[in-house]
Amino acid sequence: MNNQNRQDQSNGLGFFEKYLTLWVALCIAAGVIIGQVLPAIPQTLSRFEYANVSIPVAVLIWLMIYPMMLKIDFSSIVRATKKPKGLTVTCVTNWLIKPFTMYLIAAFFLKVVFRPWIGADLATDYLAGAVLLGAAPCTAMVFVWSHLTDGDPAYTLVQVAVNDLILLVAFTPIVAFLLGVSNVPVPYDTLFLSVVLFVVIPLAGGYISRKYVINRKGIEYFNNVFIKKFNNTTIAGLLLTLVIIFSFQGEIILGNPVHIGLIAIPLIIQTFFIFFIAYFWSRAWKLKHNIAAPAAMIGASNFFELAVAVAISLFGLESGATLATVVGVLVEVPVMLGLVRIANRTRHWFPQQSTQS
Repeated sequence: MNNQNRQDQSNGLGFFEKYLTLWVALCIAAGVIIGQVLPAIPQTLSRFEYANVSIPVAVLIWLMIYPMMLKIDFSSIVRATKKPKGLTVTCVTNWLIKPFTMYLIAAFFLKVVFRPWIGADLATDYLAGAVLLGAAPCTAMVFVWSHLTDGDPAYTLVQVAVNDLILLVAFTPIVAFLLGVSNVPVPYDTLFLSVVLFVVIPLAGGYISRKYVINRKGIEYFNNVFIKKFNNTTIAGLLLTLVIIFSFQGEIILGNPVHIGLIAIPLIIQTFFIFFIAYFWSRAWKLKHNIAAPAAMIGASNFFELAVAVAISLFGLESGATLATVVGVLVEVPVMLGLVRIANRTRHWFPQQSTQS
């Protein structure tokens, strides 16, 4: 995307982008207040859940992802599979580095630094939740982060698909090894439903819409008019998602503020650490920014629906492990938005063109 196009996009989203940090803070506060003052709202929304996936949140995530899927020229998916460097970065980072650094960072803070405040038993429980987050790279929200950094939508789709395939075989042995437990349950209903809701449906919707509009109006209308109608959709959906998530978790936040803060520290450090490993690796390999940014975002963010579901199955709904996975939900969006800003401000670090992707 050239500078003029980026300026045009910035103008279209300027109201949101200029004060995005403020909107995020207001939406978090609004969600907590709604959960406390109008508890019937989150209680009603929580009924619309299947396989630990909130359907209202899924709809909003679909709205966030759909504009990105519109941009996918499906012939470019085949080309993306022929560029292995970006896939190497994300796969090695996610599966050979991330779970183990999550364990080490979380263990250091929870079992050593914070042990006097939380005790040995809770430290072990919280560490288990952190490990579950670290072993599950993101499936859905990475499309949003890629969109906000002008990532290559086709390549991002391939990166997510490859990680989902690895997840099927690598998640259980990694978690079992790090936690020293056997028979780790994998909620395949959560995994498959998430893939259908966050990949298959928006991808099909984007393909059908793209094909229909181009056939009716032409490619120029599609690129210059139709896609621009969705400029605000991703940010608006993101902010509404925050309201819903924090309305669900308001009681937890207010009831465990100190422990939530302590759990959040290693999770945030891990997120930044993994992002910069993949980001600087991509820079060293001279990948284009629209491949490097999504590659780093996938590892930095987590498949929290899966992590929460496994924590509940292994340790119970009221366990410290489950609380830790919920904290992962709470910190992810604000932290990832910070990484989006970093990625956008360092775009000049990367070559504009590259044949080695």
